Amino acid sequence: MRPVVILDNISVRYRTPESKVGTFKEYAIQFLKRQVRIREFNALSSVNLKINEGEIVGVIGRNGAGKSTLLKVVSRVLIPTEGRVRLHGWVSPLLELGAGFHPELTGRENIFLNGTLLGHKRREVEEWLDQIIEFAELGAFIDAPLRTYSSGMIARLGFSIATTWKPDILILDEILSVGDENFREKCESRIKSFQKEGATTLLVSHSVESIKAMCSRAIWLDRGVVKADGAVKNILDLYRQSQHEHHS
Repeated sequence: MRPVVILDNISVRYRTPESKVGTFKEYAIQFLKRQVRIREFNALSSVNLKINEGEIVGVIGRNGAGKSTLLKVVSRVLIPTEGRVRLHGWVSPLLELGAGFHPELTGRENIFLNGTLLGHKRREVEEWLDQIIEFAELGAFIDAPLRTYSSGMIARLGFSIATTWKPDILILDEILSVGDENFREKCESRIKSFQKEGATTLLVSHSVESIKAMCSRAIWLDRGVVKADGAVKNILDLYRQSQHEHHS
């Protein structure tokens, strides 16, 4: 199988002040007095991965493990401190709830805004507008401001836009955990139909059931390091064992 996502020795390093600084003025004063102490930490450390065409891969791990950072690197939203990212194909990322949307615009207006950000021309969005609205199941709310939407409604709209055009690589960060069961099933069905056409999906989910139902492969991240990578059942068993030991 052809690799479409290749990460070579990827590291992402952040620098943050050790003590909380309330304002920029306060930071500037402390900086001039050389009182600012900087702490460095790695969100990702020497990550090497190859994800093949047609795979649906789940990424698991505790909060702060580096899962979202990994997806941002693959989406090219975040430039790694070290290493190289190679992608083969068009990437459609759905990283954060409401990302690429404006709260004061209507759902309809946000479709055009988000579609443009994904690289589609207005004419293309107009051609698919009815299908986007129908899949999102928003009804009359499509002409209401986004600030009146629930998190589930925003997730439905975002997923509908991101997947109306079949991507080569689909990136999803916790989107399937928002919303009702019927819509999650619709999402899973669409993702699997893309897989049959050769699309690759990389998703983060805290739902073990979603990972088991959709993925053939799982990656376990812990403190920015790939702890394990392989068949879903094996990785979930290792992860559960680690969680049990941690709580004990």
